[in-house]
Amino acid sequence: MKILLNNSTLFESLRPFNDLGFVPTMGGIHKGHLSLINKSNKLCKKTIVSIFVNPKQFNNKKDLKSYPRNIKNDLKILKKSKKVDFVYLPKFKDIYKDKKKSKNVLLKKDKILCAKFRKGHFEGVLDVMNKLTKIINPQKIFMGEKDFQQLFLVKRQLKRIHKTKVIPCKTIRDRNNVALSSRNLLLNKSNLIIAAKIYKKLVGIKKIIKNKKNISSFLNLQKKELKHNYNITIDYFELRNINNLKISTTTKNSRLFIAYYLNKVRLIDNV
Repeated sequence: MKILLNNSTLFESLRPFNDLGFVPTMGGIHKGHLSLINKSNKLCKKTIVSIFVNPKQFNNKKDLKSYPRNIKNDLKILKKSKKVDFVYLPKFKDIYKDKKKSKNVLLKKDKILCAKFRKGHFEGVLDVMNKLTKIINPQKIFMGEKDFQQLFLVKRQLKRIHKTKVIPCKTIRDRNNVALSSRNLLLNKSNLIIAAKIYKKLVGIKKIIKNKKNISSFLNLQKKELKHNYNITIDYFELRNINNLKISTTTKNSRLFIAYYLNKVRLIDNV
């Protein structure tokens, strides 16, 4: 596993390879990231992982400051996996060497779900993914479905700009079915128990939605119950079509999307 600390080393190291799989991360490496790496190993000859906490995608300075960071542990996990060929640890100037203002502007129809509540977040995500793709020039990028809106927007943009193919990968969960996330490190045991109960409730709600005539009012009622029963703040709780992210009135090709705060930590999921 070769560690790449700057762009010149990266260009030199990657030049010989034309079948490169890329797993972008912000660190806090967990089994979800390792599943993306495994998928890359199956489909590509070489795999590169980036670790870069992108300040431009944080709409909250406190969130940026509290975001879990442990490069030493991340590298230890990646090395132990024996499935990573390169780890890219760029500095801010490596990614944003040109100081041109980003042209990423979300359309009105895209300002839904997390984009509605995290102003500027996805503009930052799209900007950094465009820059990372340009620098690394991978054939395939592997991203999880837990942050489905991010996957949707990145896939759509990169398809327009680059030849790189974005490969969706299923959400990996712990033994209690809580979606794995770097932010879970900020939760205690009792918080994780509540998150597990919420997931179980979401699955139950999804099963009975198909029998409801007015899905919108039913979900509003369920949202109130979730807030009351688990003492959580909910940003959104909606059924949307996975092909266009429009509000759905049927469970066909649709998922339930939720974002909520547990112990001041923002969690997202979809079922």
